[in-house]
Formats: sequence, structure tokens, C-alpha cells
Amino acid sequence: MNGESLRVLVVGGGGREHALAWKASQSPLVSQVYVAPGNAGTDSEPGISNIAIAADDIDALAVFAVENEIGLTIVGPEAPLVAGITDVFERRGLRCFGPSAAAAQLEGSKTFSKEFLDRHSIPTAKFGSFVDSQKALEFCKSLDLPIVIKADGLAAGKGVVIADDWSSVESAIDDMLKANRFGDAGSKVVVEEFLTGEEASFIVMVDGEHILPMASSQDHKAAYDGDTGPNTGGMGAYSPAPVVDSAMHAKIMQTVMQPTVAAMAEEGAPYRGFLYAGVMISDKGIPNVLEFNCRFGDPETQPILMRLESDLVAHVVAAMDGNLDSEEARWSDDSALGVVMAAKGYPDQYAKGDEIEGLSGVSGITDTKVFHAGTLAMSGEPGDKVVTSGGRVLCVTAVAASVSEAAEKAYRAVSSIHWDGCWVRNDIGHRAIKRDSDTREDR
Repeated sequence: MNGESLRVLVVGGGGREHALAWKASQSPLVSQVYVAPGNAGTDSEPGISNIAIAADDIDALAVFAVENEIGLTIVGPEAPLVAGITDVFERRGLRCFGPSAAAAQLEGSKTFSKEFLDRHSIPTAKFGSFVDSQKALEFCKSLDLPIVIKADGLAAGKGVVIADDWSSVESAIDDMLKANRFGDAGSKVVVEEFLTGEEASFIVMVDGEHILPMASSQDHKAAYDGDTGPNTGGMGAYSPAPVVDSAMHAKIMQTVMQPTVAAMAEEGAPYRGFLYAGVMISDKGIPNVLEFNCRFGDPETQPILMRLESDLVAHVVAAMDGNLDSEEARWSDDSALGVVMAAKGYPDQYAKGDEIEGLSGVSGITDTKVFHAGTLAMSGEPGDKVVTSGGRVLCVTAVAASVSEAAEKAYRAVSSIHWDGCWVRNDIGHRAIKRDSDTREDR
């Protein structure tokens, strides 16, 4: 970089991208951050500018990067990665942090991912992949209920059904393969055995060979309290995840991450970017891979980056140069927890255009940050009216000495924000909070 200040482009418009842009703007290596398309939150941040280009308009993004001398692009969402944004940028001589289209198949196709795991003896659930509903149902007969049915392609985190009875199994398979519920994403389904245990999100940075782990985290995908209701993109998250202690961290690195990165390189698709493994840790301490994501998680990014004390952009630059082995991420000893505030109707059809009230009252609270996701500033100017424009609207994130305290602080901030029909899960962090409580009782 020769001491030059970087102009950074963050691609995407959700809570993850707000957090990435916010953290990137704090780097001494960076002079300006652009977010395409961004949201009302990124619009109000100092040193950050929104650009009216959609995240999937790869050619327009590349033109913008060339014309504005963007030194580094960080891609937030999965769709442009699977569509090959990194390949397009690299052909233009642009530095873009994210996997190639070939490597992004780890998320883009669940069939590819499961077959990859099977090929390399990386622990995962028993599975089958089908385009024919009758064959899928026949395979289901070899499994015990409940059964997991997944759309093969990208479905915004919602293409997963956990079917508790045979009627639900049949309707889920028919919805995807016959009724085309998820479009092309559901033209093939993956059927899996249901795994029990505790789920954790294990996210790392990869430079093609070397791995830099991020802090552990745990999200809450089910819509309602008690982990009930339909799957969502995530209703909240916290970091660190107590289930990933130092021994489990080492086991996940040894049995999942290191074999995955080595095998991708061996198969001719070296992985560079954020790599996220959703793992189910069994009662025997085995981390089974539920899924891979080829990007930072959302809403895990928000609490993780609230705890990151080292320079995110410096880590990314090292990854681009193949030098991640020389990097060390530094983390706050505190816990962080984020609560997603959702629009009425989410995760199905949801309302848009409702004015959000109370945001200014949270801005001054220490160690609390409101990351915007589905929001829009009506005039395009910071401080003006902010309205809802998505299903997951905000992620209110707080840092404190324990998960229990972080949850209390986050929910206190949530209570001061309102719009018509807004709702939250009221038990984000419940597993870690129970551990906190049990630990105190044992003393």
C-alpha cells in the first residue's frame, strides 16, 4: 500500500454491511468508505457514503470501483459472491475480498457443500440430494423424524424446513420441487437427518491457505421465543459462544476449517474471504457441519465486530496478500449481544414505510450501537425521517461484562425504539444466560 490511504467499498445494504463499514471506517489505513447501496444507518455515519448501486449490479459496481480508485472492496452478501463478483473485479485489476464463484459454491449449492464434506470426511449429517419428489420421499423413509429439508440454492436464510411429521415432510418437498416456492433455489432439495446438540457459528478469514479465526458466536434462527416458529435470517446473536471453549475451538479448526481450506485448494478452487461454518456440537463433543456460508454472518457480524479491537482492514489487506499467518485478531474480554427488531409480518410478507421513532435516544448510550438493516432515510440526509424498508429492520447491539448484562442493556435500548408493528424475540442469548446463572449458583 506504500502508506497510501485506502478508499474502501462495502457491497450490500444490511446490518452486516453497516457493521463492516462502521468498523472499516475506524481503520487508520482508510480515508473513505463507500457502501452500495447502504441504508439509513450507513448514511448517517461519519466517513461513510452510500452509493445508489444494487449489490447484485456487478458491472456497475466494478465501474464505480475503477472510476473512484477503490483500493479494496469487501463483499457482504452471498448473492454477488455466488454470481462471481470477485472474478469480475479481479479481471479488472481490482482487489476484492471474497471467494471466487467456484469457491462460493460452498454456500451457493447445498448439494455441492454436502458432497464436498462427504468426500473429505468432514463430520456432517446423513443426507440425500433430489430433483424428484418421489425419490426424496423414499429417502425420507430411511430417516427418523424430524427431518430437515433444504432448498439447494440461495433462499435468504429461509429455505430450510424442519418437518416434525410426515405430512410436513411431504408438503415441504412439494412446496420446493412442485410449487416452486423458492424459485430456482428450490429446484433441487437436500434432505438431511436432524442433528441434536448446541449450534454455534464459527467464522474465519482465509487467504487461500492460512486461517485467522474470528470470535465465536451463536445466533437464533427461529422466529419466536424458545426457538420456535419458522426459520428466519436470524433474530439475534451474541459473542462469544460459551459452547465453543478453547478445546472445542481447536477441534473445529482441526476437523472442519483446516481440512476444508486445504481441500478447496486441492480441488482447484482456493478459498479467500470470510468462511462461516454453522456447526451442531453433539453431546459427545463432535462438531457436525450444518452448512457453510461464504461470507460473514448476519446478525453475528454485529456483536463480533463490537468486540474486535484489532484493525479489520489490516486483516483483510493481509489476507489479500496471502499473509494472514502474520495476523492476530484481538478481542475484548466483554460479551456482545444483538437483538433484531423486525417488521410486522416478517419472515413472510412484511410492511414497509413505517416511520421509526426513538433512534436518537439510543445514540448516546455507552457501548450500545444500533446497526441498521432494512431502513431508508427519506430525504437521503442524516438525521431526517427514517422508515422501514425490509423485514429485519435493526440490530440493537450492546457490550457488557457478561452476556446477561449485554442482553439487559440491549433490550433496554430496544424498548426506546418503536414503529407500528415492530417485534423482537425476547430471549436472545438464553443459553449463555442460563450458563451464567448456573455458574453463579455453583459458586
